Amino acid sequence: MNKIKLSIVAIPLIFLVACGDGGKTQGPLAVAKPFEVVTIPTKDVTSYTTYPASIEGIVNSEVRAKISGYITDVLVDEGQKVRKGEVLFRLETQSLSQDAAAASANVNAAQVEVDKLKPLVEKNIISNVQLESAKAKLQQAQSTYNAVNANINYGNIKSPVNGFVGSIRFRRGALVSPSDQQALTTVADISEVFAYFSMNEKDYLDFIQDTEGDDISEKINNLPKVKLVLANGRVYDEEGTIETINSQVDEATGAITFRAKFKNPSRILSNGNSAKIQIPKRFKDVLVVPKESTFERQGSTYVYKVSKKDSMAVSTSISIITAVDNLYLVEGGIQKGDEIVATGVDKIRGETKIIPQPVVFDSIATPMQKVFR
Repeated sequence: MNKIKLSIVAIPLIFLVACGDGGKTQGPLAVAKPFEVVTIPTKDVTSYTTYPASIEGIVNSEVRAKISGYITDVLVDEGQKVRKGEVLFRLETQSLSQDAAAASANVNAAQVEVDKLKPLVEKNIISNVQLESAKAKLQQAQSTYNAVNANINYGNIKSPVNGFVGSIRFRRGALVSPSDQQALTTVADISEVFAYFSMNEKDYLDFIQDTEGDDISEKINNLPKVKLVLANGRVYDEEGTIETINSQVDEATGAITFRAKFKNPSRILSNGNSAKIQIPKRFKDVLVVPKESTFERQGSTYVYKVSKKDSMAVSTSISIITAVDNLYLVEGGIQKGDEIVATGVDKIRGETKIIPQPVVFDSIATPMQKVFR
């Protein structure tokens, strides 16, 4: 009879122990669940640092009037290809032509005077001083005539370089002069373009000190090719070369300016375009972890490393170098060949025994084709 009573008392106690944690028992007493796991590899990875950039043609020459006058003809249109010396604008030069006629008459009169005095000097009728004075007047008249003619020629405003015409700011009938603040237009050679961008002092020092070379010239020669991301988000077809680095820090911004050159055979790029420079940094045999396989806690990043001995998933802090697409490049906390939980890390609490289900690393870390060489 006593044995029966003891059994009845024991049943509720067992029930209370089983239900005391609400069915959330973890650790050895919990039922192991299957989780996908991946083996940590090393890869050759290229990461990119991005900086805003502005685009200019390798030659960007302003076209200005050298004399004052009204525009009578605009002989080109915006975007038109022109050659050096080609006439772009014509100015009214009627008054100058009248001045030229008067100057020409003065030259002729001075020449007549010189021709008249020459035989008289040869016959010693007058002194040579009078002849030399007449010759000086002839020279002065000739100079005046040449100056007037030059101004007439300046009425034909020509392209200073080979290139493409920019915005035309003055049209027929407009009065222009050399003192105008705005140029008539610009002619730009955009067969190649410059991309200007800046780095803060810290990024600059890291960038330069990590580049091989004994001096700044050698380092510039050893800099990697750079890419250009256009305003529509697409990467420009041609790679560029960093050619110069400004030797002075901008006092207002604390930045150092770089200049990269890009070929522009298709003329997609033009003056004033905005873009972004991408500077590559290559990592060889670096540990990589999918972002999906990580979680954060109190400012640190963790993975669940799986013990090959007893399949326990244990949270492990990792040291991240940088992020590339959906990957973290790691320098500490795990090693090549370690297994980690690949997906579902948010469903694990503390140390948990799991049933590992190995999957291919590339199936988790996608898209791999954009990152690895």
